[in-house]
Amino acid sequence: MNKSIIWRASCALMALLPLFSNAQDQTSTSAVPTVQLFKGPQEYKTWSIGVNGGILAPVAATGGSNDFTKWKASGGYGAYVKYQLLHFMALRADYVGGKLQADNSKNWGNGQAPISPYSSFETKLKWSASLNAVFNITTVNWLFRKNFVMLYGSVGGGIAGYSPTLTRTGSNTSFDYKPDGTIKELIIPVGAGLKFRLSEFINLDLGYTMYYVDGDNLDGRVYGPNKDKFSYGYAGLEFALGKKGKPQLQWHNPAAATYDELEAQKAALRANLDAVTQSNARLTADVDKLTKDSDGDGVSDFFDKCPGTPANTAVDGAGCPLPAPVIEKKEEKVVITEEDNRIVKEAIQNLEFDFAKATIKPHSYPALDRVAELLKRKNLNLKLSGHTDNVGSKTRNLALSRERAEAVKAYLVGQGVNASKIEAVGYGMTQPIASNKTAAGRQKNRRVEFTIF
Repeated sequence: MNKSIIWRASCALMALLPLFSNAQDQTSTSAVPTVQLFKGPQEYKTWSIGVNGGILAPVAATGGSNDFTKWKASGGYGAYVKYQLLHFMALRADYVGGKLQADNSKNWGNGQAPISPYSSFETKLKWSASLNAVFNITTVNWLFRKNFVMLYGSVGGGIAGYSPTLTRTGSNTSFDYKPDGTIKELIIPVGAGLKFRLSEFINLDLGYTMYYVDGDNLDGRVYGPNKDKFSYGYAGLEFALGKKGKPQLQWHNPAAATYDELEAQKAALRANLDAVTQSNARLTADVDKLTKDSDGDGVSDFFDKCPGTPANTAVDGAGCPLPAPVIEKKEEKVVITEEDNRIVKEAIQNLEFDFAKATIKPHSYPALDRVAELLKRKNLNLKLSGHTDNVGSKTRNLALSRERAEAVKAYLVGQGVNASKIEAVGYGMTQPIASNKTAAGRQKNRRVEFTIF
């Protein structure tokens, strides 16, 4: 085998290197997207071996019958090892052997009888080895979730070793075209075929491959400008290697896989939406319960301990009618000490409500009890000012601030404080004391201020 053949074979193999790198890139980045056509070959059978038998002929479908007029079909055999890089592409190492025959027993296409010193040839194809890229053309199937038949094409490069034997015209004497050994030449195989999935492990493989030989020695005669060629039509079985239960990667349908994944995401989003809808419905019911005032006395039904109060009746924070005002003959001067302010400040700091509600948390009760005792003991007046941050609508925040102030008033009245001594007002988000752009600022703005006098 001369240096030019080695050089051409090397070039053919180099041409396949981008396929390796492309496959590596796609596999390494397949975990990045959420929905993908292919997530890698780990869960599939990727290796397979095949054996086949068929017919070898010194002719190709693209035309030409070498340098003899009538070709003959001869038996051929082959085997291969294949690695599936992606669902649509594989690398396959092929071996083909057999023999090729033709003679000059018929005229040329123009009707003229052949003029040749040789009447026939027989070439023993001792071996041919090639590396091929195989492309699955019909793997992506939008109609069927699982394919059972596949159309594929292949192209590659390799080397063939053969020995032609010629028979002279007018005699039966034969001689070897190259007595001193085997001819080795570069071949370019181009093929196509159909594959049928018989089971998890076995496929039926029907194919046809044309071999373009880089020389004019295949039939033992160098004649004309055209180079020789031959073809191999075959039927065989392919055996997938790997653990039982893993599907073959070459039958993987990325369209179906992507559809299933999108359906799963759609179901999860629908479940999340249903959960949010139910939560909003419960929150709306709670808000309606807090704001509903059937008797119009200014106290919501949730806090109203005396429902059905007649219209225009003054009521306390619990919605009950106020006693007739007592006119005091002499007003005592109110003295507010630092201790009084400390008790009020402690109540403000400990006051907490349930999220988005006007329900006072139990750990705030002791501090409020001390405020109630202070108001009763010194007969002080108290103004409760409810405030919120700017999260939510203006209307809802205004109502929530008033409801929280009223809730504090109702609790103090429940502890025996005179309702007429307490004023509950809601200002919503209109009087912030810190920036609403930060969580800390919004926390400070969600407050109920106590002012004693």
